[in-house]
Amino acid sequence: MDMEQQELNCWIEKYPLLKNIINLQPVVWQNPKMKKIGEMTLPIGLREMEQAEQLWQRFAPYLSAEFQDTSAAGGIVESPLREIPSMKERLSVHYDGDIGGKLFLKCDNELPIAGSIKARGGVYEVLHHAEKLAMDAGLLNVDESYGQFSSERFKQFFSQYSIGVGSTGNLGLSIGIISAKLGFQVSVYMSSDAKQWKKDLLREKGATVVEFEGDFSEAILAGRKQTLAKPDAYFVDDEKSKHLFLGYSVAAFRLKKQLEDLGIPVDAEHPLFVYLPCGVGGAPGGIAFGLKQVFGDAVHCFFVEPTHSPAVLIGLMTGEKDKVSVQDFGIDNVTEGDGLAVGRPSSFASGISEQTVSGIYTIEDPELFKLLALLADSETIFVEPSATAGLLGPVKIQATDYAETNQLQMAAASHIVWSTGGALVPKEEMEGFYQRGKTYLGGAE
Repeated sequence: MDMEQQELNCWIEKYPLLKNIINLQPVVWQNPKMKKIGEMTLPIGLREMEQAEQLWQRFAPYLSAEFQDTSAAGGIVESPLREIPSMKERLSVHYDGDIGGKLFLKCDNELPIAGSIKARGGVYEVLHHAEKLAMDAGLLNVDESYGQFSSERFKQFFSQYSIGVGSTGNLGLSIGIISAKLGFQVSVYMSSDAKQWKKDLLREKGATVVEFEGDFSEAILAGRKQTLAKPDAYFVDDEKSKHLFLGYSVAAFRLKKQLEDLGIPVDAEHPLFVYLPCGVGGAPGGIAFGLKQVFGDAVHCFFVEPTHSPAVLIGLMTGEKDKVSVQDFGIDNVTEGDGLAVGRPSSFASGISEQTVSGIYTIEDPELFKLLALLADSETIFVEPSATAGLLGPVKIQATDYAETNQLQMAAASHIVWSTGGALVPKEEMEGFYQRGKTYLGGAE
């Protein structure tokens, strides 16, 4: 229910940018509560990240055996980092903003298993749960090969247990695919905006799909309630999960090596800017946290949300975090940015992102499709609409005083746009996205 006008006016008086946000205008917000790495007080740190990476390593033999798309990398779930100079030129022309430094795409649209960023958090949390169950039952000790998770004995064991998750699509895919493969009974509670092909694919992989008329928050609420009513059930909670968050954070270790391999320095003289599409805030929050642990104050992380779903922006700006939703401010939370249609932010991630994120900008839906077409034409890379949201980041941030205020040399900067999904999108769907983008561009090449 919308808040009273008097209360709304008080909020707007305190945070004038709210007026534009409520009017669905694209905005750029710089976070006044961001802290230097030495001043942060966080509930988790580098040690937990390292433990998460060790779990990934333990499961590598299992993943390599069960998922062919991980075998070339020895069972490691990771994506390429690609420089996209032609797209950088297109952005400068179409959005009238010269981008200083180099532009890269972190291709999580190509991530193995689930074809999206959610493979990082979702797969990790299910593996963490499976390992604990197997150890508690005496089926496994940490020194043994995890290849035995492929065995019929383990699959029979996990078939006694249920896993549930609430999702708009991509997290559900990652949880459903890995859980079903391990042998769990898995149910994915999906919001009304979830794409039909994602529901179909989940059912094909052996998951049960439960559909809801409401949005993401309602799917999570129902999923949590129905899952926890079952004996021996486990709910993957996108609004509260530390394990999802840690699964995402490990990306920072991998990115550090990729940048080193490319000879790209990251320090005070060579700042790193990272642009992350944001739904409930867990994936971008986990990655931003990890990047801060690895690169310290030399990395500058920005989230991007649809103008119709600025949940994390409103939560962080007001300081109310998960206590407020976009609907409280009369915003409808309707967007074609699949996975970004979230009305209330993650409670766990928001408390951390409040200290780590440099800012947030919002983007209108037509821009997602335009950027999709520009990326396809310039680099022959096809991603889903929500995955393009970060591409406007360099233009948006360079138009502010952020670099000047922080005394940053943008000519020596590296910009990484995190592409969050796309590999599993059916060809005809992707063609439809591309044609819409071309239409919005007016047929321009």
